[in-house]
Amino acid sequence: MSVLLVNGRIHSPSHPDATAMAVRDGVVAWLGGDDVGRAQFPGAQVTDLDGGFVAPAFVDSHVHVTATGLALGGLDLGAATSLSHCLKLLADHARAHPHGPVWGHGWDETAWPEPIAPSTDDLDRVLGDRPGYVTRVDVHSAAASTALRRLDRELAKCGGFDAQRPLTTDAHHRVRAAARALLTAEQRAQARAAALDAAAAHGIVAVHECAGPDIAGLRDWLELRDTSHGVDVIGYWGQAVGSADEARALVVATGARGLAGDLFVDGALGSRTAWLQRPYADADHCGTTYLDADAIAAHVGACTEAQVPAGFHAIGDGAVSAVVDALSSVVKRHGIAAVARCGHRLEHLEMVSAGQAAQLGSWGVIASVQPNFDARWGGEHGMYARRLGAQRARLLNPFALLASQGVPLAFGSDSPVTSMNPWETVRAAAQHHTSESAVSVRAAFAAATRGGWRASGIRDRVTGTLAPGAPASYAVWDTGPLAHHAPADAVTRWSADPRSRVPPLPRLGADAPLPRCRQTVHRGEVIYG
Repeated sequence: MSVLLVNGRIHSPSHPDATAMAVRDGVVAWLGGDDVGRAQFPGAQVTDLDGGFVAPAFVDSHVHVTATGLALGGLDLGAATSLSHCLKLLADHARAHPHGPVWGHGWDETAWPEPIAPSTDDLDRVLGDRPGYVTRVDVHSAAASTALRRLDRELAKCGGFDAQRPLTTDAHHRVRAAARALLTAEQRAQARAAALDAAAAHGIVAVHECAGPDIAGLRDWLELRDTSHGVDVIGYWGQAVGSADEARALVVATGARGLAGDLFVDGALGSRTAWLQRPYADADHCGTTYLDADAIAAHVGACTEAQVPAGFHAIGDGAVSAVVDALSSVVKRHGIAAVARCGHRLEHLEMVSAGQAAQLGSWGVIASVQPNFDARWGGEHGMYARRLGAQRARLLNPFALLASQGVPLAFGSDSPVTSMNPWETVRAAAQHHTSESAVSVRAAFAAATRGGWRASGIRDRVTGTLAPGAPASYAVWDTGPLAHHAPADAVTRWSADPRSRVPPLPRLGADAPLPRCRQTVHRGEVIYG
């Protein structure tokens, strides 16, 4: 049976004035006016949208599903305003949940009156002999109780170990694995379901899971891969390879879309583990290097030969430069066409120069980026400025530069690091702290919808839009007045002209309420609402 939506506002590039849309067999069959739709589809099931805004569903291009679910149902330390407040929240949670390990997420000491992270002794005073794992907001360092640390006898020999301070790099990966091992199968399943349900409630129909041996491990990824849910899970496995045969075998073994995502070249700025070319402004070192130039080039070369998407987590300018140099060597060896057809991608890409952006654009490399990072940590008094100094901080997350050089953008949240709400992401990209790095609302919306599908290898020109023949994957939103968004006044006037055929979008000013999701539909099936 066909479904006919009427009395709405349909965001369609092919029919920007449409108020009605027909869906048949999971595909958009028609768009137009209400009366014509009722006449053409007399037997359809009619849904009165009552003025609702219908838009292509979103894709979150960088998530960690199980960690998101654990954060949703566990201890959220993002509201902590000081070390003492953080420890009080931890104590309250431990009393309310007196059994088992304690998982917490989200503390950020940079804005506290005393910018001091929780220590091992701090956790032990609150938790006693209970295992406790409490991640910093960027999940690149974590405080761990003595009871948890004791579970790995080799922990003290690892890089990034400190007896009192939060663990980083290899020590963090090992203690994270020890904490994961304490979770039951039921807890993992509940966390996955909670995260995917939350995605659907935000109008998201597909997520890119960035999995890997140092993140949640193979068991978690295989369980997630086999989870039945209305939200698509597109997986990337972050493990380096040295040959095409190894790349092909690993893709078969994991069922991943590519050997990309969080394959760490470096860490994060907040934890001072991003790899910089010059030292941090507030520390006398340049961060952490996980992969050297030879390993990066070997991985890209092997994946290119195997025609498998490759990619890396690269944040600092040292990491980005190493990746771009490695890509350049692979381009020289295999040619631009061989590299471009693979759809290689880079995650985060926060510190990238104009010359590097031009190279990435010419090679067809996709930038999977997170606008909410700037919203949360940008600005002259934000974490970026504390870590790098104001001048370097202004250059971070240059979305407009990447787009201007032809680098395809795909937007994600890195959840649980930032919110999965995609309208927050779109607004953050359009209201960048550095105005010249912002993109238009239209461009941001495209990166959060079509961009995510393109990054996953779907380039049929209709997926991620509402046009005849496109998959009927959409969300219905309650929102205020719509507007035609464009960066310059002359363009704005033309965009608002009916002859421009530009579909409007919600107003996303700083004080405007964000749209509220009423229903999410994926390939014609309701998955939320």
